[in-house]
Amino acid sequence: MALSYSVYDVFTDTKLAGNPLAVIFDGEGLGDAAMQAIASEMNLSETVFVQQADNPAYTARIRIFTPGRELPFAGHPTVGTAIALAEKAHGAGSLDLVSVLEENVGPVRCAVRLREGEASFAEFDLPRKSQQILLSLDKAGIADALSLKTTEIGFENHVPSIWSAGVPFLMVPVHDVGAARRMEFDPQLWEKTVPFVDGALASAYIYCRGGVNHVAKFHARMFASGMGISEDPATGSAAAALSGAINHFDRLTDGHYPVLIEQGVEMGRPSFIHLHMDIEGGTISNARIGGQAVRIATGTLDL
Repeated sequence: MALSYSVYDVFTDTKLAGNPLAVIFDGEGLGDAAMQAIASEMNLSETVFVQQADNPAYTARIRIFTPGRELPFAGHPTVGTAIALAEKAHGAGSLDLVSVLEENVGPVRCAVRLREGEASFAEFDLPRKSQQILLSLDKAGIADALSLKTTEIGFENHVPSIWSAGVPFLMVPVHDVGAARRMEFDPQLWEKTVPFVDGALASAYIYCRGGVNHVAKFHARMFASGMGISEDPATGSAAAALSGAINHFDRLTDGHYPVLIEQGVEMGRPSFIHLHMDIEGGTISNARIGGQAVRIATGTLDL
């Protein structure tokens, strides 16, 4: 069996930066065990398998796997796959189009912008708005798991909390970029300290205001040992969850809020995630995640 695939670097316009993604275009007919084994073999944070959509009006159905398990939704696979399918179908010309990807979380609407000679861009409407999950959290234990002082946990109104827009994350605000860059993640202490959500260990999303790049409004890191990911260079689903925390703790007034989030800096793979939020009546009426992606490899898996 020969399966065609491409690898894209996502949330970047530069090759060998951002978050790499494998897109398996011939995913039809593969069983769950086979897809998980291939994702483990690719050993990237996520591998996408493209299948025929159940709804003929949609572009494709996609299954998203980390090296450890399947995800119902993820941001960089959505952005990368929307761009990969658009470029595969339309080539390298300039074009604006809309596609809908069926994911386990539900249909996800994507807008794709292809520009000749430039990295393609895609953004998607959040399939679910970010919701807080109220569970007891141990601030001192969280600080120990990150090798930080308890006084470095939190800033302004922001305190540790769990949010999900399809995938739950324990959001840990830290004092500044220095603390975010200096921290060291201990997966054993994290597992002993944090709660399980929907049967899985809550992943760690560390964030603070500002960034190494002066245009960034937030700096972030993400660790998901329960998914087989030691550290992730860019996590769109976490940025989607972060939208709820930003609105909740910053008490945003009505209006439109563009937020640029940098991630992956400490890994040498800087990524830039575009989050847009529309606030009405104190709640998020609409939110979008977007970013660029560049293809770095195309090939065939011989199975």
